[in-house]
Amino acid sequence: MNVQPLTQHRPGDGAAAQFSSAPPLSLYVHLPWCVRKCPYCDFNSHVAGAALPQAAYIDALLRDLEADLPLVWGRPVISVFLGGGTPSLFEPDAIDRLLSELRAHLPVLAGAEITLEANPGTLDTGRLAGFREAGVNRLSLGVQSFDDACLKALGRIHDAAAARRAVQVARACGFERLNLDLMFGLPGQDVDQALRDLDTALAAEPGHLSWYQLTLEPNTVFYSHPPPLPAPERMEAIYEAGLARLAAAGYSRYEVSAYARPGHGCQHNVNYWQFGDYLGIGAGAHGKLTLPDGIVRLAKYRQPATYMARASAGQAVAERRRLDHDERVFEFLLNALRLVDGFTWRQFGERTGASLGAVRPRLQEAARQGLVTVDTHGARATSRGFDLLDSVLECFLPTSVDA
Repeated sequence: MNVQPLTQHRPGDGAAAQFSSAPPLSLYVHLPWCVRKCPYCDFNSHVAGAALPQAAYIDALLRDLEADLPLVWGRPVISVFLGGGTPSLFEPDAIDRLLSELRAHLPVLAGAEITLEANPGTLDTGRLAGFREAGVNRLSLGVQSFDDACLKALGRIHDAAAARRAVQVARACGFERLNLDLMFGLPGQDVDQALRDLDTALAAEPGHLSWYQLTLEPNTVFYSHPPPLPAPERMEAIYEAGLARLAAAGYSRYEVSAYARPGHGCQHNVNYWQFGDYLGIGAGAHGKLTLPDGIVRLAKYRQPATYMARASAGQAVAERRRLDHDERVFEFLLNALRLVDGFTWRQFGERTGASLGAVRPRLQEAARQGLVTVDTHGARATSRGFDLLDSVLECFLPTSVDA
């Protein structure tokens, strides 16, 4: 989808930026329930009761969407992502109804990427076949590990056999686009165990792998009661050996923790990282939209019961705020520098409405430190900068951005 050049204005307090066209638009749908809360999870997820209010929740999602439609009227949707929580807890018929209604409300492009996140412990052949028939064409399996001891330590509801079986059944049901989520640096994990996990995932030949280190996030059980994680030198050994394994298997790293075979990059997430637009519906969902007079962020009510009540009344938005100049610049860099290819100067101008002068001194300083590469085309993190991405981004914190 081509984006026309944008009208440029001198950066100021946020009101000065104007956009004559908008970037590509994606849709995120949050389905917030899980069988149980994992001790490392800081997402907006909630333990499911005896029965999920599937029909009522989808009704709320559609009312939420209807209220937001004036913000995106007529804009094509390039991707849809059903995340959670555990979306695969919903019945295939419910997902079919949801996707059908979404297409009725929005111009979803033919062949658009439609992803559903799934827990291997919730899947069987019938459910996977039903999701595929409903229109889901990309499956993201939250495997996390193929080691039973590690899965138990992570509080997962599935075992290694269920993970392997889910991959096989997904293939049999026609999911050619398949992502596996895999963690390393797990409690008690040594280098050999971590690499066995990765080798098992690679042997399954998914098109896409999200391979990332377990981190202890605030407001999680693991943060309050930290498990015994590998020492930093062991983490480094796992990381370096894993990168070599992935490259040898033909997986190109295109983002900090995303690796794909040719043609299998996640279009939805790439749109995030390129500072594209996305509409978010569902409990706790966030959105970012480019309007003619600036960029706004929307957040929906987090608690499912509150969300459903407010959405049913057409009032699902808990917070709406307009990004000022410094926020636009920083958030663009926060996302775009996660990509191996970085960004072009044209993308920077089109997506932020800011001038290059807003970041040139900081980029030059980061380049002097060997953290980024800057040329006439654009900028990207160096290998060193990729490993020290937090340090790179500190150069562009809003209080440090030159107006």
